[in-house]
Amino acid sequence: MGCMPASSSRAPGPFTPLDFQLVLLRRMADHNPGLVDGARRDLGVSVADMREANRRWQAMARSPRSRGAASRYRSVLGAPETTARRTIGDLECEALRWPVPLWPDLRFEALLAPNGAVWNEYLVRAPGAPAPRLRTLDDLTPWSCTIDEAAHAFAPARPLEGTAPTRWGLAFRAPDANGELRDCAAEFTWGLLQRVGVRD
Repeated sequence: MGCMPASSSRAPGPFTPLDFQLVLLRRMADHNPGLVDGARRDLGVSVADMREANRRWQAMARSPRSRGAASRYRSVLGAPETTARRTIGDLECEALRWPVPLWPDLRFEALLAPNGAVWNEYLVRAPGAPAPRLRTLDDLTPWSCTIDEAAHAFAPARPLEGTAPTRWGLAFRAPDANGELRDCAAEFTWGLLQRVGVRD
């Protein structure tokens, strides 16, 4: 996890990649406050800074003068690290990826439809970064994997409706420590695993 020197409350200014990381963390705080507090301290920012970054992001997204999501990501995060054409079903789209210093092995990806609209935006594994070994429930710890990795490791997985924007769910079966298959429901925020529930 990347580190920055500790600082006091930050003065208002341009919305930066650091602010964007705080937006990602703010959405994860409901599920894993301890992990989020540790990441926030590594970034050297306060709880108030995180809340303010989220407030500003929401205001930008809802503004009548708001640019499209892709333009907003470019203005905040800069030029994508990589761009690639991708075909998903019958849809051909463009995948834009940016580094996320908090998670060096991950990238933030926005998928653009042919009309330029962003139809998916989440964290994915960086090209060349080692994927986690997901074999049992014990491997499914918070922030350990992306939604794509969990779906692949425990196929067939069924998508579940998320409880809020930027949240998704997966239903699948996974072995416990004793090798017994259990029915599971996993929750993801921005594509990163937050928690797993097991049906008795």
